[in-house]
Amino acid sequence: MSQITIAELVRNGTINADMAAVLWAAVDEQKSFLTAAVPRFAGKTTTSNAVLALRPPDVPVTPVAGERDLMQRLSVERRGGYLVVAEFAPVPVPGYIWGEPVRRVFETVHAGGYALQTALHAPGVDAAMQEVTYGNGVSDAHASIFKLVLYIERFGYSLDTFWRRVTDLYEVECVEDGRPVGRSLFRWRERDDSFEQLAEPKQWGHDRAGLAQRAALISHLAASGQTSAAEVAAAVAEYGSVQG
Repeated sequence: MSQITIAELVRNGTINADMAAVLWAAVDEQKSFLTAAVPRFAGKTTTSNAVLALRPPDVPVTPVAGERDLMQRLSVERRGGYLVVAEFAPVPVPGYIWGEPVRRVFETVHAGGYALQTALHAPGVDAAMQEVTYGNGVSDAHASIFKLVLYIERFGYSLDTFWRRVTDLYEVECVEDGRPVGRSLFRWRERDDSFEQLAEPKQWGHDRAGLAQRAALISHLAASGQTSAAEVAAAVAEYGSVQG
């Protein structure tokens, strides 16, 4: 199966170009993010991978599952980049972790200076963070590594008719008493199937002109059908070389 890119997610209406630009700027600055959704087949992994693909080429991604030996080694190596967990879930699926392995991942993130990306099932932003904190015993200080929560809803009645929207893109300033403190940057409006921007990000993307340029580039890719992984990667690289 071909990789679904950020341009394709804009083309099919899962997000809009302004949201894509904010996400792109976030991974440029290696901000940790959590992707949550209900029900199954909501596209958590697809969306997360599309966002991570926008990171600078020298930023590594390391898949982890809280393995004790690997966590110890990564804490010492401090190789940087993203640690990626397939999902936080108490089910016997390879790559899915819960409880102590989750806590080991957070300890490694903080000890080694990494960013973290993972996904989980939850019916909203607040519930998603509580799964991390109350569900897995992660402290507020450790959970505060997350600076973004992407909440996705899935619609339709079969695999052939499913469609998805990121209905809340939420910036996390900190976590208190197991709950996120911050603000929604974008929300989906069901009445006209559109996205409303409610706030500008405060912790990244301070170059507003740069955000506009990123949004225009992604919008062009989506409108012109240039949505393959290779086309998006080339456009991202070109943008980076010009800005650099």
